[in-house]
Amino acid sequence: MERCMQRIGYGQRSRYGQRSRYRHMYKNVSKVVCRIALSVVIIISGSMILKTGGTFLRQNAGFLTGTEKADTSLGWNLILVNKDYAIPGHYELELTQLSNGKEVDSRIYPALQEMFDDARMSGLQLYVREGYRTWEEQQAIMEERIAEYQAQGYSKQEAKKMAEGYVSIPGTSEHQLGLAVDVNADTSVSSSDEVYAWLDANAYRYGFIKRYPSDKTEITGVNHEPWHYRYVGREAAEEMKENNFCLEEYVEWKESR
Repeated sequence: MERCMQRIGYGQRSRYGQRSRYRHMYKNVSKVVCRIALSVVIIISGSMILKTGGTFLRQNAGFLTGTEKADTSLGWNLILVNKDYAIPGHYELELTQLSNGKEVDSRIYPALQEMFDDARMSGLQLYVREGYRTWEEQQAIMEERIAEYQAQGYSKQEAKKMAEGYVSIPGTSEHQLGLAVDVNADTSVSSSDEVYAWLDANAYRYGFIKRYPSDKTEITGVNHEPWHYRYVGREAAEEMKENNFCLEEYVEWKESR
């Protein structure tokens, strides 16, 4: 009986030893798996950081050339971006897609839809040719315009300067804010002049302004664009219409009060 008990005890110790070895092996395997998982996380995180950092640098390229960050203290609807002020790196927006696939900041969509509905009630047919643009899309448009001028015989420096009179430098475009729309006419129904005249007379009622009027070129730095409308809110649009302010003048006026 004693021998039998000793054998049973020995067998139990053997099983305990095996379990201990299994536990040790399991811990070692767990450590290896954890190390692999951690390495994968580090690699993915590093890739995301590099990608985000690259996007940040592209979107804020203006900072590298002396352009200041745009002020947002007056509210999202009055953010001023131009050749002197670039879109802030933290700027975020939510987009709404229009029926033709173009996108705009969701906050301006109701006013835009109301304006278009009323224009159509007046017998005009219009559509958004351009809405939100990415940095890459803005860059492509700029490069295309520069190439056009170079093809006409201008130097690259001359072509770039001329292009900037019509196309905003990437990182300083209102289209990248999602607050600007280029409105065109369906000329099978109404002429462009009819649409532009209606917008000029009525857009402020819905919170939109003609961003680049012909008499403000020296201030805005952009040539006359009768199709380019920017949302600023109804109160601001009414005050700008009443005082014949462009956005640069209005922001300066607001900040001085």
